[in-house]
Amino acid sequence: MPGYKHPCRYCKQLNPPDSQFCPFCGKANPVGPLRCPGCRSPIQESWKRCSSCGIALRITCPSCRAVTFLDSNCSSCGVSLTVVCPNKKCKAEQLRLSEKCIKCGKPLS
Repeated sequence: MPGYKHPCRYCKQLNPPDSQFCPFCGKANPVGPLRCPGCRSPIQESWKRCSSCGIALRITCPSCRAVTFLDSNCSSCGVSLTVVCPNKKCKAEQLRLSEKCIKCGKPLS
């Protein structure tokens, strides 16, 4: 059904079925299967690496230093793990997968 909305896996608010981010809580992958931030293949939270592209799915939180699942927020302290591109024309919000923006290629630091 085209207009059917799905509950966010984090805050339970209803989201469009193709949502990349929840408009209510801001977390990535709010509906459907979890997806790899690199190749968008389905993943599971218990995995250490993506089975398709091999990207590491565990990172060290910059705030609490806990090893956490690669998601929009740390599972231990809740701090955001996303960064915003400093390029004024881009401003893409993304996980820090590399030192460059995934949209415009400018350095993130």
